[in-house]
Amino acid sequence: MSKWDKEYLKLCKRILEEGKEVENRTGINTIKVPSHHFHFDFEEEFPVLTTKQLFFRQAILEMLWIYQVQSNDVRWLQERNVHIWDEWEIDENGIWEAQQMILNKQNELERQIIQKQFPKEYAHTIGTAYGYIVDHFKLTDKLIDSLKNNPNDRRRVLSLWQDDYLDTAVLPSCVWSSEWDVTDGKLNAWVHQRSCDVPLGLPFNITQYSVLLHMLAQVTGLEPGTLDWSIKDAHIYVNQIEGIKEQIKRGEELEDLPAPELWLNPEVTDFYNFDNSKECKDVKVLNYKHHGKISFPIAQ
Repeated sequence: MSKWDKEYLKLCKRILEEGKEVENRTGINTIKVPSHHFHFDFEEEFPVLTTKQLFFRQAILEMLWIYQVQSNDVRWLQERNVHIWDEWEIDENGIWEAQQMILNKQNELERQIIQKQFPKEYAHTIGTAYGYIVDHFKLTDKLIDSLKNNPNDRRRVLSLWQDDYLDTAVLPSCVWSSEWDVTDGKLNAWVHQRSCDVPLGLPFNITQYSVLLHMLAQVTGLEPGTLDWSIKDAHIYVNQIEGIKEQIKRGEELEDLPAPELWLNPEVTDFYNFDNSKECKDVKVLNYKHHGKISFPIAQ
């Protein structure tokens, strides 16, 4: 079994054994632990789960949508058959609607349909979040420039959490901050996640930022180093528990599968030239063997 599978399943077991069940805005309770941390050394392996199938193409295209295309337009993803953000898409009238748990007049949580009105020009987007913030503050450009021209810089902080833009975002960024450094010719990052859907979000997020780090290292003449990942509120929704138990069982009973390898097109020297078409041709996962899909429900 890959090291990443072992560490991931260790977190899942910890949540099920030590976690506390809590209510939240979605109306589906979670079992949570308050914090967790991972450390990845890319000389050891590239992290992609094998105890369940990771849909690698979708994960990478979402990452490129944010940091390369710098878009908040959900249609860009849909054109590439990526539907991660469909539930958060603002409609053509500038309205986003969902069922959530809201405090009523008796100060009790009650499921209600909420509507949020946005300017009509925000139609088909997720509002002022993720790629919008990257573009507005030129975060990718500044990071690449610093890595190329000031390798000893200690101020490389990319924050997707900007107070002035929270009210006009459908969903404030969960993976909200990253810090980058160069040590001994290697690119390292530390990523912060304020809220972590462990079954659905975390496997995507870890692989996404691992690919992003490798891409940035390639185009800036550096080697991939390490990735640290800190989580505040690591949780499993109660309707995801059976799926997680199945994944834990696979880790205990099924054949160990090796970690796959990441391939990037070595001819790409500009981050903005990595292919972001539906085929995602410049990024491949080689020798990827897994134990099959596990479906987990999404909570809004």
